[in-house]
Parts: sequence; structure tokens; C-alpha cells
Amino acid sequence: VQLQASGGGLVQAGGSLSLSCAASGRTIASFNLMGWYRQAPGKQREMVARVTSGGRTVYADSVKGRFTISRDNAKNTVSLQMSSLKPEDTAVYYCQGRVFMYDYWGQGTLVTVSS
Repeated sequence: VQLQASGGGLVQAGGSLSLSCAASGRTIASFNLMGWYRQAPGKQREMVARVTSGGRTVYADSVKGRFTISRDNAKNTVSLQMSSLKPEDTAVYYCQGRVFMYDYWGQGTLVTVSS
């Protein structure tokens, strides 16, 4: 099973960016939970957003109202739409997929927000 994250890049503060996570070896629908985490330099990895197989979403307080997570079972992808980006959103973003108690991780994609 592999998760491939893409879509990172450089964006100005206030801008938007969309991340995508493509799964191979397993369907998105078979994951109990899909999520996005991020890790900024010198900081611990933190949960950004997650969505259950039933469609229930949870967001970190710092991104509520600005980020939207969605899963597309037909395309076998999970996306993170980010808007009103802030310099503090700069981090490496990781895609996560959970099957029961086991977590799969993608390789990370760098998002840099300039002020």
C-alpha cells in the first residue's frame, strides 16, 4: 500500500493551494480514516484534518474555516483544499491512511507560504 501526496508549492499569504493524496494497493474507501498532518521546522507533526469512511470530518482549530478535506472514492484520492493561507501554514504536509490501528503515511509535500 502506498500513499502519494502532491500539490505542494510556494504561495503568497492569502492564497490558495490544493493537495492531493493518491492511494495504490488499496482503495480509499477501505481506509477507516484518511487524514492530513503537517510538520513545520523544529515542531512536532500535528493533525490538520481527517475524514472517516462515513464522511465525518475533524479539523485543527488553526485551519477551521480555511481548509477542507474531501475523499473521492471514484478517483481513489483524498484532497485538502487550503485557502487564506498564512505563513504559519508553512510545513511539510503528509497524507495518512488508517486501517483499524495501522497507519500508512505518504512521503510528504512541502507547502511554503510567503508573507
